[in-house]
Amino acid sequence: MEKTIKGKAFVLGDNIDTDQIIPAEHLVYSMSDPKESQLYGKFALSSVPQKESGLPMGNIPFVKEGEEFSEYTIIIGGSNFGCGSSREHAPFALMKAGVKAVVAESFARIYYRNSVDGGFVIPYEAKEKLNDVISTDDEVEIMLNENKLINNTTQKVYALNPLGDILPIIEAGNLFEYARKSGMIA
Repeated sequence: MEKTIKGKAFVLGDNIDTDQIIPAEHLVYSMSDPKESQLYGKFALSSVPQKESGLPMGNIPFVKEGEEFSEYTIIIGGSNFGCGSSREHAPFALMKAGVKAVVAESFARIYYRNSVDGGFVIPYEAKEKLNDVISTDDEVEIMLNENKLINNTTQKVYALNPLGDILPIIEAGNLFEYARKSGMIA
């Protein structure tokens, strides 16, 4: 597992729900078929009007037209990230788009568990509301060993809450791999 995650930030607002992360019209693709599953990444954060969604202003697409992957590897969210339905498609879609981590003030519990259990993206809670102080396109890095986020664009450093008990699951890759490695299942 990477100990440092670097990339461009994509900043979102509060209460980003799973329908905003992957619109329901795109839930028709197979998650197990490699070609079809990539469509989840292509359509991540794709179809919600900005004024109502908490998406960044300025018509900044998460995945550019004609592309399958986003140029953004770290999402910065506000409070209650991933609220809405319990589908695992939301963190899966972000992973397929190329996201490595979501840093938010708080997460909806089921989104948080789906992110960890499936090994899709690392859900990191910030100690402060970072979506008010980081901008889309800022170059950021997350230091997992130190639980901090560095905004290389502004040279500011922010503390993150430790990953705690989920760290071994993340390091193993997902919940089932963790259970295998720890002897819980064969």
